[in-house]
Amino acid sequence: MPTGIALHDARERLFDAAERVLLRDGPSGLTSRAVTDEADVAKGVLHRYFADFDDFLAALVVDRAARQEAESVILLGAVGTGSVTGNLTAALTSLFSSIAVAMVALITFRDELRARLRETWPAGVPLATEAMRTVRAYLEGERGAGRLSATADTQALALSLVGSGHLLFADRTGEPPAAQAVLALVEGILGGALP
Repeated sequence: MPTGIALHDARERLFDAAERVLLRDGPSGLTSRAVTDEADVAKGVLHRYFADFDDFLAALVVDRAARQEAESVILLGAVGTGSVTGNLTAALTSLFSSIAVAMVALITFRDELRARLRETWPAGVPLATEAMRTVRAYLEGERGAGRLSATADTQALALSLVGSGHLLFADRTGEPPAAQAVLALVEGILGGALP
């Protein structure tokens, strides 16, 4: 197994391998040995760059949360365009890709990982918390643009959309839910908030 991999290469290689293991075997199958075997590197490579396995997992979650930022930019850029329900349907579908749902399960599964992440995110589950902030900011933008009722409670709506969206996408062994099912969820939650 190769051991002379540059740091940037090693991090990405290990992160990508961890995603594959997590999606295939779930949180209980995600071990340092499984990750290094999947990445086809010596076990010492992981420990060369990370203090321990939970340090690696925390870095993985932070890295994937940063990638989620691109989705946030897309949704926030959609304020005032298209339909509110269509924009939210696309955003929830993207935000709750299979890896995001698996990451939430991983964070829930590992106490030490949650404790380490609390240093950055004092409340909630990191990926879900960031998704809720994005959806709330989007809803506030749409409310400001007059496309959402002036009395709409954006905090409650965002919490409902993200929580229900997570439940809709979670624990699936097959295909993700159909776009129509996500749209129906969004329409049901927004209900009277749409003018």
